[in-house]
Amino acid sequence: MAEPGVAAEPVADDRGWRLRHLPVLLAVSAAVAALGAAAGGVLGGADAALGVAAGVAVTVASYVLTTVVLAWADARNPQLVLPFGVGLYVAKFTLLGGVMVAVASTGWAGVVPLCLGIAVGVVVWTGAHIWWISTVHARRSRG
Repeated sequence: MAEPGVAAEPVADDRGWRLRHLPVLLAVSAAVAALGAAAGGVLGGADAALGVAAGVAVTVASYVLTTVVLAWADARNPQLVLPFGVGLYVAKFTLLGGVMVAVASTGWAGVVPLCLGIAVGVVVWTGAHIWWISTVHARRSRG
């Protein structure tokens, strides 16, 4: 939201800007999930491979959901971003906590690789997003 007395930048002519980074981040995440699953399979077997891939998938699903919901809220009214963001954050981490407790209570051998997959997914998604914003998006903003 712009400061009082300062006009907001017009974005009506470029409605896709809020989601434009998703294909790149999804491709990077898919590659990381595949590599992680292969490494997990070699180092820990099928459970580890599935755990790593599922962990990356959980991270990707979380970030995509956040991106889509916040893009929708921002397109409707920028003042909706904070309440939707906070509500989504609380809902996602409550659900994630419940799922992690349920999965951990099963004694499944893929729990630790699942956690590692989530961590790697977060680092890779965040790094790819920073790269995209600082290179691709910055180039488009200047041009």
